[in-house]
Amino acid sequence: MQLRKTLLVGWVSVALLSGCSWFNGEEDVVKMSPLPKVENHFTPTKVWSTSVGDGVGDIYSHLHPAWLDNTIYAADRFGVVKALDADSGKEKWKVNLSESQGFFSGNLSAQLSGGIGVSGAHLYIGSEKAIVYSLNTADGKVFWQTKVAGEAISRPVVSDGLVLVHTSNGLLQALSEIDGTIQWSANLDMPTLSLRGESAPAVAFGAAIVGGDNGRVSAVMLKEGQMIWQQRISQPSGATEIDRLSDVDTTPVVVNGVVYSVAYNGSLVAMDLRSGQVMWKRDVGSVNNIIVEGDRIYMVDQDDRVMALNTQGGVSIWRQSELLHRNLTAPVLYNGYIVVGDAEGYLHWLNTDDGRFVAQQKVDSSGLLSAPIVASDKLVVQAKGGEVYSFTR
Repeated sequence: MQLRKTLLVGWVSVALLSGCSWFNGEEDVVKMSPLPKVENHFTPTKVWSTSVGDGVGDIYSHLHPAWLDNTIYAADRFGVVKALDADSGKEKWKVNLSESQGFFSGNLSAQLSGGIGVSGAHLYIGSEKAIVYSLNTADGKVFWQTKVAGEAISRPVVSDGLVLVHTSNGLLQALSEIDGTIQWSANLDMPTLSLRGESAPAVAFGAAIVGGDNGRVSAVMLKEGQMIWQQRISQPSGATEIDRLSDVDTTPVVVNGVVYSVAYNGSLVAMDLRSGQVMWKRDVGSVNNIIVEGDRIYMVDQDDRVMALNTQGGVSIWRQSELLHRNLTAPVLYNGYIVVGDAEGYLHWLNTDDGRFVAQQKVDSSGLLSAPIVASDKLVVQAKGGEVYSFTR
């Protein structure tokens, strides 16, 4: 089933809810804001573009590229994984993880979904079929593959010899980086109904910090998988099940002993890393990852307002509201600008000082769902249709 709001138009227009099937009566339909008119202060230069399979289709997926050592790694939902030269976009290698290799049956989808994590000599990617793959970065050959407890729809994170995977049934699992064997599992608990998405963990001082579908942020010891603390940052409330959704699907950010996290229908919260105690919170919700840079937090809220807040209490610095319900990607900080993509395939460049538009460009008519990434001096974004683009300022 599908969510309303952004639900009927946007990030959740294709975002499935986990857990149950219900809906009665009519839901409010929120209209996408018209494309704002922007006078470009500069024109971003497209360096290259190339196709990586068929993209993600109509599936809500944050499958996105990764970058390491002048190589872009990108994949499509159906199983194609490519390594691309970051300067030219030329293919270094290509593999297909589709399950069927039969001559007559064709290729079945591998249902890749978990984003790409890359560390050292291997890249890691999960799937809706509850399989996590480790591939050699040199040639794309499968190093190992492991069946995990549920759909692996968040990005695998590597730390201390472990590959951390947050599964769709509420488990944080640690796999051996060497052979993929499961070292421990931590139960984060989950409600009957939740959004389609899971928090990828952040790692700091021997702990994994991860959000859960129950509105809590948890700290888990990397060595044994034991819970250190849990802190609720969203309290379910409201008349409907939708109103009571409180998922923390974003990756927490840890800076100077402070954990910053945000929940859907919840709050933006700063917590003490050691104890989980709330230092301050602000009533603003989101499902998109946030940026903490210097004394500022940059984010896109659940109604697609782009905003900057102070790290000392969450005080608002500026707010850009001309992109409401355009189903924005998470923001990225590139070349001194905040950049977000939208469902119609546009990239919007904003001034970090005041949130004013400084550039706008149409990238791909299939639309943009996953956040752009910064690869050295380039901005790289993958469209829903599978095309990968590289830009410079």
